[in-house]
Amino acid sequence: MKSDDSSVGNLEEEARKRKERLEQMKRRLNNENNDSTSEDNKLVLPKPIFRSYNPTDEKLKENSLPKPKPESVEKQIEDQLTVANNPQVLDEVDLTSLAPRKVDWDLKRNLQQKLDKLEKRTQRAIAELIRERLRESSVVDLATATQDLEATQNNVDFDED
Repeated sequence: MKSDDSSVGNLEEEARKRKERLEQMKRRLNNENNDSTSEDNKLVLPKPIFRSYNPTDEKLKENSLPKPKPESVEKQIEDQLTVANNPQVLDEVDLTSLAPRKVDWDLKRNLQQKLDKLEKRTQRAIAELIRERLRESSVVDLATATQDLEATQNNVDFDED
């Protein structure tokens, strides 16, 4: 029983210490807040500067900026007119640099990826046809089977032209 009483005493003592620390923290925060509010009262607010607003109060009119005067653009206009009146003539014009590439260069560029995919599929299909012919004819000689396929392919290419 004594051990229970001593542990309860320790818990009460720890709780009391915790309360004291909390009270100290509250006092510190209150002191800091009081210091900051007193500093805020001491700070001088910046004076407003009015660019486009025309205040009616005389004290505020002192803070307004004078109205800006428009800049003279006459010199800039004269420069532009002199440039426009004296056109520069190019002596040499390279017509090859002006001519477009080929008419369908952009179409080829856009289709190139699709054509690459189709080429891979075509190669796979050709390989599959070779395998099927080998199975059907049970020809052991791979060279003759590939020559037969190339010959049929050449005939098909020749017919397309």
